[in-house]
Amino acid sequence: MNDATDVAAAVASAVVATRRRIEAAGGDVDRVRIVAVTKGHGLECVRAAVGAGLPDVGESYAQELVAKAEALHGEARWHMIGRLQRNKVRLVAPWVSLWQSIDRVSLAAEVARHAPGAAVLVQVNVSGAEQQGGCPPAQVRALVEGCVDLGLDVRGLMAIAPIADPAVLRAAFGSVRSMADDLGLPECSMGMSGDLEAAVAEGSTIVRIGTALFGARGGAPAVGN
Repeated sequence: MNDATDVAAAVASAVVATRRRIEAAGGDVDRVRIVAVTKGHGLECVRAAVGAGLPDVGESYAQELVAKAEALHGEARWHMIGRLQRNKVRLVAPWVSLWQSIDRVSLAAEVARHAPGAAVLVQVNVSGAEQQGGCPPAQVRALVEGCVDLGLDVRGLMAIAPIADPAVLRAAFGSVRSMADDLGLPECSMGMSGDLEAAVAEGSTIVRIGTALFGARGGAPAVGN
């Protein structure tokens, strides 16, 4: 399915299916924002997502984000969702609308330096897996306060859930929502293709969806799954 028309049709169908999943989980599709994760997918997938009503696009790698953003000339709103090295902040700063993976004060300071007043989410590590990044739950309040002191616009929290049974997932997502509520933060970026129902049920306002929209990286776009 290499033709751009076929890709657009497949992605549009997958967007409809994803919105149905959000509704089935008790979410309001007008309030739960879908960020299309296009890591490893080509420009045709970004264009298809935007054309299907998903202007928010997430990337994990700085160079890939910049290359796509430069090619698309403002067609999308870019979210930085991956672990970010401080030396890459300057590279992506002109393009990022929401920094979703702020996990330490030194990174926040670099973002504030190159994108003063930027909108950010503080990433919480609820899985205990070091490779996923994120701030330990006990340090979230201090990091949020540090970001505010740097002049950043802290919109909420972000988390990657552990691979676990539904009860553990719900508890992990629920803990992040509770932290956000305690801090007076409206946004929670929680849930991906495989666990969005649990995240939405626990109050996610942003879901980060890749495979369910585009299929496996390097494969054909998903159709209605």
